[in-house]
Amino acid sequence: MTDSTEKSSNAMWGGRFAAGPDAIMEAINASIGFDKRLYAQDIRGSRAHAAMLAAQGILTDSDAAAIREGLLTVLSEIEAGDFPFSTALEDIHMNVEARLKEIIGEPAGRLHTARSRNDQVATDFRLWVRDQCDAAGTALEALMRALLTQAEAHADWVMPGFTHLQTAQPVTFGHHMMAYVEMIARDRSRFADARKRMNESPLGAAALAGTGFPIDRQMTAEALGFDRPMANSLDAVSDRDFALEFLSASSICAVHLSRLAEELVIWSSAQFRFVAMSDKWSTGSSIMPQKRNPDAAELIRAKIGRILGATVALFTVMKGLPLAYSKDMQEDKEQVFDAADTLMLALAAMTGMISDLTVNRDKLEAAASNGFSTATDLADWLVREAGLPFREAHHVTGTLVAMAEKKGVDLPDLSLAEMQSVNPAITEDIFRVLGVHNSVASRQSYGGTAPDQVRAQIARWKQVLG
Repeated sequence: MTDSTEKSSNAMWGGRFAAGPDAIMEAINASIGFDKRLYAQDIRGSRAHAAMLAAQGILTDSDAAAIREGLLTVLSEIEAGDFPFSTALEDIHMNVEARLKEIIGEPAGRLHTARSRNDQVATDFRLWVRDQCDAAGTALEALMRALLTQAEAHADWVMPGFTHLQTAQPVTFGHHMMAYVEMIARDRSRFADARKRMNESPLGAAALAGTGFPIDRQMTAEALGFDRPMANSLDAVSDRDFALEFLSASSICAVHLSRLAEELVIWSSAQFRFVAMSDKWSTGSSIMPQKRNPDAAELIRAKIGRILGATVALFTVMKGLPLAYSKDMQEDKEQVFDAADTLMLALAAMTGMISDLTVNRDKLEAAASNGFSTATDLADWLVREAGLPFREAHHVTGTLVAMAEKKGVDLPDLSLAEMQSVNPAITEDIFRVLGVHNSVASRQSYGGTAPDQVRAQIARWKQVLG
């Protein structure tokens, strides 16, 4: 280090060390490379803090005014890309404060009265994560609307429902889309719930024990949109539950996106052709001209790895830390930043894919009619109309499926005589339930796949979303 660099580095430590950190220490200690993303939250928190100090008579009105205007100048410089970030100044807090001093001089040194970088970073980060919860909620609502549009357009289009990826019972494409509406709605509520819990202000907790200055924490909490100040100063500076909860909600959401992405990959394959992906979300092969690869869906499917990895990483960082603040907690932000960016990108891409999706009705209906998908309807009819115990009805149905399979036909293709040879109680009425359209129409229980039920759920969600 040069003498000037050493002096600059030593300045932030208040003369505590005889020599500044060497290059390695500077590199491991600095966080400005990533925490500069908190600049807007940092400046917002500082402005609220300065206004409170002035209101309490701790700062003069003239110093508070100079700080307020100086911080706005710093904000405009950062937003214009003209701000000289310095690694020697470690983090966003010291970078902003140093530049503020260059702009307004001595009053800048009074801004940090009754505040520590511990409560400052906890406040900045909490504000940033709170903003991300809001952004995620908005993006999830957009995806829900795209799914609702597809569900409404295809409320009565039959398709095979699967268990174990084997044909189970007929459902409608609209019903399938609505399953994801429910999942995404839970994701949306998780972010909203997390936001409520994190909406308490750490500002004023200082380093760990509070401060002897007569500050008004309620004032700064209200200025920053928090419901209340955090009630324990130790907890305020050492808590990262809000980040863990954001990551947990993000991981669950990413799992849902991955499941939907997997279905889009399967459905768009040559073996299924249930749907066609728009060219916007597909790519061609470098050597196979016939191919259209669902790259966007595959990449979304992979994004869970990054988001879940960030979640595990932060849990691991936090798991053994004693109260209150430890430098380990500097490792919280990169994980959350990356997960938030990844989630927002995946949500935007999925919303685009669902909006542009083309559904192949003929392929869906043909697949729904194969694989003895109405076998359960036959068994239910035997219970309901012929009075058989379900276990016996199950056995009769299995025998009929074996008969149809041997003949190479589906259940509706068996003759009445063939069916009666297995159980004479079967009548002509059996054919009313064996068609796939009849099957889905009969599923009138709440939450069932009957088109009327699907449309009712669509209407409910459209009303909820407004």
